[in-house]
Amino acid sequence: MSRTHKARLGATIVAGALIVGACGGGTSPSPTPGVGSVPPGGGTTIEVTLQEWAVVAVPNVAPAGDVTFTVTNEGPADPHEFVIMKTDLGASALPTDENGVVDEAGTGIELVVDEIEDIAVGSSQDLTANLAAGKYVLLCNIYDEAEQEAHFKMGMRFDFTVN
Repeated sequence: MSRTHKARLGATIVAGALIVGACGGGTSPSPTPGVGSVPPGGGTTIEVTLQEWAVVAVPNVAPAGDVTFTVTNEGPADPHEFVIMKTDLGASALPTDENGVVDEAGTGIELVVDEIEDIAVGSSQDLTANLAAGKYVLLCNIYDEAEQEAHFKMGMRFDFTVN
């Protein structure tokens, strides 16, 4: 069973428990102000928009623990990917090759946490990662050989903090 399917199954079970609990006077979790929404079962949800040529995450900070990124590719033309990197470097300081693609094993990059590849224009996907406190960069690292475009170099990067 894939991680996405496990997460959906877990969310369904938790949602059912919340419904049953509500009959007995229980309450649902509420969002932490300024930290994103709190899905059933805890954790934080961050809305991410990918577009030519930007990555935008709202909010830009989350508490340590399970963070679910709901990633939408608004295009208008290119498929994108969503990569989470743990690094103390700022987004604009990541090491790149001669084409402007981030060297994912380069100096200063602690860890590529997880990623979603090939998100089609107009589609959305969720990715849940357990994140420790620290600095992260959210990015698209696609290189289009035909158009000679490195999406990262074109501006598809975003600094993200976990407290």
